[in-house]
Amino acid sequence: MKKLIEKAEVLIEALPYIREFYGKTFVIKYGGAAQVEASLKDAFARDVVLLNYIGINAVIVHGGGPRISEMMKKMGKVPSFVQGQRVTDEETIDIVEMVLGGLVNKEIVSLINRHGGMAVGLTGKDGGLITAVKKVIRKMSDETGMDEVIDLGLVGKVKEVNPAILESLESNGFIPVVAPVGVSSDGVTMNINADSVASVLASALGAEKLILLTDVAGINDMKDQVVSTAKSRNIKKMIQKGTISGGMIPKVQACMDALKGGVAKTHIIDGRVPHCLLLEIFTEKGIGTEILSK
Repeated sequence: MKKLIEKAEVLIEALPYIREFYGKTFVIKYGGAAQVEASLKDAFARDVVLLNYIGINAVIVHGGGPRISEMMKKMGKVPSFVQGQRVTDEETIDIVEMVLGGLVNKEIVSLINRHGGMAVGLTGKDGGLITAVKKVIRKMSDETGMDEVIDLGLVGKVKEVNPAILESLESNGFIPVVAPVGVSSDGVTMNINADSVASVLASALGAEKLILLTDVAGINDMKDQVVSTAKSRNIKKMIQKGTISGGMIPKVQACMDALKGGVAKTHIIDGRVPHCLLLEIFTEKGIGTEILSK
């Protein structure tokens, strides 16, 4: 009986959050270990289906970098990166689109549907969802000591989005699963960073939350302790001091961009924890780092 009562108490703890978030949209960036390990993939799909059944509109944006690199090697191409960005020529973009828009996307859709959801797979090319422009990065030249432009090939950034197709799917109870591939105004396919796509879509949809699943527990402070709640102004200071560095910088930048775009709250959570979505959303303390604008 005690265990049954404890289960009831867990449900009661979740009730205020269910009431608060009913009818709201959450954009979830799905990647890392949660996208690889079978038990974590299963837990993620169950979480998403549960959100859908209690009236929360989930939009999933996924990555798939390791799978792209694996396929490239099978096809005799050596993956190349500059500042963490994949150099993407015409052959590589075909592989990117095949892996992200086909293999990975449909695996996620199938898993969600197997657990009772109604997921639909998309890329940014569907319904004019994402228009992209070429992304330019600069790097200090060892020879001249001056900035030089690095050509990454068919790597893009979001120029604009048309969320109509996502809104239509949401209104009919479907769960959109988006691969981060966009198209330029002249029809050129481009590879786009998934965190950035999730951030822009969250803003365009007026989402209540942007949630990034990662392979870390959250943002750590100088004492290597997870920061439960952080504000944008503190994030900027942590970047300046080097507390936030490396691959975490684009993730927190995606969160801050979403907050500027009107998203109420953003979260960076540990996707290696089973049912991390439910633990972050429906408990008082959560399990990761919540980033607020003020």
